[in-house]
Amino acid sequence: MTNPISQMFKGIALSILIGLVAYGVAPFIPSMNEILMGLLLGVLFNNLVRIPNEFQSGTSFMSSKMFEIAILLLAVGINFSHISNLGWRMFLLLVLAVFGTLFIGMWLSKKLKCPGSSGLLISFGTVICGAAAIAALAPFVSKNKEEIGISMAVINLFGILGMLLFPLILVAIALPSQESGLLIGGSLHSVGNVAGAGFEMGEEVGRTAITVKLARVALLSPALLLVTFLYQNAGNQSKTRFRLRLPWYVWGFILISIFVSVVPIPSLIIKLADDIGKFVLTVAMSAVGLNVRFITLYQSGRKGLLLGLILFWVQIAFLSFWFFI
Repeated sequence: MTNPISQMFKGIALSILIGLVAYGVAPFIPSMNEILMGLLLGVLFNNLVRIPNEFQSGTSFMSSKMFEIAILLLAVGINFSHISNLGWRMFLLLVLAVFGTLFIGMWLSKKLKCPGSSGLLISFGTVICGAAAIAALAPFVSKNKEEIGISMAVINLFGILGMLLFPLILVAIALPSQESGLLIGGSLHSVGNVAGAGFEMGEEVGRTAITVKLARVALLSPALLLVTFLYQNAGNQSKTRFRLRLPWYVWGFILISIFVSVVPIPSLIIKLADDIGKFVLTVAMSAVGLNVRFITLYQSGRKGLLLGLILFWVQIAFLSFWFFI
């Protein structure tokens, strides 16, 4: 008789091994982050090697529980004080861009018939902070590993393309530093994408872009509350039955982000939590990749790519209102 614990350990060990390889290899590949590398290596391994069924319980465990742990660790780096650094006009514009694009994305994902919750995850990742935002929402709205993999792949692809192309375009049109920083920080998906594109254009653009991006990241908590509320009550016709029942890790995320916003945390602890959080998320994405087939990624990902492209430009359109205020 096969030991269930032994079976689970095999999948856990394989996920961690691929995560370690991804974490070690990613820095040597231009424009590649460890989270996307973990997903790609997991998918590659799953499609080239026949993985026995006994590994599935362990990979499924890692692809769900690791997301929850990762989001708690990443919450240490979310500080609401960054919002005050923008000024009220730029902050209001950022709120308009984030929530306006989010609602358009939720509507468009239905029109495009994106599979399952992939459209919602792509929309959420686009408007907030890429992989970390998807990690926060995914365990609550989707149990389908392929949907999570598609969403992560789309977000990372457009983040990398934006990081490479934005500096070239903004320099070509001679956009001033503040406006360049706003567009980069307000539209690119991860902090790494923003830092790469912003500081390539200069110190002033980089600082502005990072400030805007960190304020956008700080909106993760209210956006998460809003989306979970809408998701729970979708189709509910009774106004008296609206509810908000958040998973434990979401409450933990919100409480941690509030705590670090009011209590000074040493930068060393913040960096340590961020590094560990990214590694845990890399392992989780490696496990997700071990449950994804290339053919499914291709067939289901086309609509996600279209949605991601549209939302990328919708977000820029919202941010462009800065030129008129």
